[in-house]
Amino acid sequence: MVTTHGTPDRRVLGRRGEDVAAEHLAARGLTVLDRNWRCREGELDLVAAEGERLVVAEVKTRSGTGFGVPAEAVTGVKAARIRRLAQRWLAERHAAGGRGFAEVRFDVLAVLVRPGGAPEVEHYEGAF
Repeated sequence: MVTTHGTPDRRVLGRRGEDVAAEHLAARGLTVLDRNWRCREGELDLVAAEGERLVVAEVKTRSGTGFGVPAEAVTGVKAARIRRLAQRWLAERHAAGGRGFAEVRFDVLAVLVRPGGAPEVEHYEGAF
């Protein structure tokens, strides 16, 4: 879906960015465990496993840099919320009998999807 200004609808753009980010993680050997996991406090975009490490990835997608690069949208407040949500995800998984993880890493995947161009991904490991 495209708006009247010729730019992609934000939801479509966001979904495309999450698809690209999930493919990016899988291509690097990570196993995506959850996408768009929700609870009443919020949502985790991608949750993946890299061996014994849990990787919680926040995906930010833009069609241009007029409002800054995508990664700039992850503020300290947002990072703190994602950490809390990751604790909830882990608690829910543990209660369901899921395996534990030796460590947790928080990544940001900045996806730039310019009209007519191939998506560009910047992967910030351990971003916060």
